[in-house]
Amino acid sequence: IYFFFYNYETGYWAFMSSCSIHSFPKISIPAIARYFGSKGRYEEVNTYLIDDLLATNNSLVTLPSSQCREIHLTAIIRHGTRYPTTKNIQKMRDFYDLVVRDATGDLNCLSEIKSQWKMWYTDEMDGRLVDKGRVDHGYLAQRLIKWFPSLLTEGNVRHGRVKLITSSKHRCVNSTIAFREGLMKGLVELEPAVNDALMRYFDQCERFVKEVENNKSALEEVKRFKEGPEMKRVMAKMADRLKVPYASITDDSVEAAFFLCAYEFTIHDLNSPWCQLFDEEDAQVLEQFYLKNKKFLKYIYIYFHDLFHRLNQAVTVQVGHAETLLPLLTLLDLFKDDIPLSSTNYATQNNRIFRSGNIVPYAANLLVVLYKCPEGIRMGVRLNEKSLTLPGLNDPVPMYEDVKKRYHALLEGCDQETVCKMNNS
Repeated sequence: IYFFFYNYETGYWAFMSSCSIHSFPKISIPAIARYFGSKGRYEEVNTYLIDDLLATNNSLVTLPSSQCREIHLTAIIRHGTRYPTTKNIQKMRDFYDLVVRDATGDLNCLSEIKSQWKMWYTDEMDGRLVDKGRVDHGYLAQRLIKWFPSLLTEGNVRHGRVKLITSSKHRCVNSTIAFREGLMKGLVELEPAVNDALMRYFDQCERFVKEVENNKSALEEVKRFKEGPEMKRVMAKMADRLKVPYASITDDSVEAAFFLCAYEFTIHDLNSPWCQLFDEEDAQVLEQFYLKNKKFLKYIYIYFHDLFHRLNQAVTVQVGHAETLLPLLTLLDLFKDDIPLSSTNYATQNNRIFRSGNIVPYAANLLVVLYKCPEGIRMGVRLNEKSLTLPGLNDPVPMYEDVKKRYHALLEGCDQETVCKMNNS
């Protein structure tokens, strides 16, 4: 049995099956979806979830011997799927107005955009969690119960051995609540603790803001790429497809079109007509353009310390942002390419290891697990429910003492006040 309903936000008909419990009707995936970067769906990273949101894939996980048992889990999770920010909504609105007013190209998608698509994004949405984002976290919680049944127990939850920590941003708070509901419906006594000093250190730590967020060399790299041949080629192709003057297409225009394609898909599973404004080559350029060339340096020591100091609790779940996860993974020396990404080496970077869409899609998660084994404590690390081998450690589930030795320099002598304080000079 299928139920049809009209979505007044998007102006499209949609349907669902009464027989579908954990899966949804097959959808048309945009050809460029793999290049959406941090705006991508979690299901594009773990495609088996498209058929069943409660599925787990044991072949992607390395476990210690059967004599070991889990004694701790830290889950660091990005918030779920969200609306665009007000800033990006304005860019999208401006581009939509340009297309409706001036575009005269003969693409089929233009006719569809002009006759059927309405600008339904409003400023009030401003990065808030969408229903899909609640689904992301609710089902992730249920999968983690399947992965760690001895830790995410009703007893541990009700007796305070499971701790939830979140950024104050509404999308993170609501993701955390959805995760809590996935653990146990009606569990209101498990109140998330807001900790921006930890989960939003990237805008709370004065030195991080100054030397990383506003890093002049990184900003210059972005500017050079905007003005480089690859972006100019994408803008020229866009102007040609729309049959509008080249001068009317800016990098903001291209960004807006790319976001319209990505958000329509990630929020509503729609292969939007906006996606037809790009080919794969365009999308590859844009994926690189929206990677922020930040040097995270030592300021993530704060988070690194917190991770290792919370290992005496049964379960800690921390919900934050892409900017929470990426620096931590960088500090662990993961996803490092031999030649760093820059504004001038686009042609050699298509096969790079560092791809934000594979690393931090919506609901991305880093799982750190401690096991008690006959030979001592072992530690496993998973990213997006796939085992990782830490650089410099050949064992995929190494001894915990070996991990501490490997990262000894990062665990010694740092505190938040010292790290974040600006030097007067």
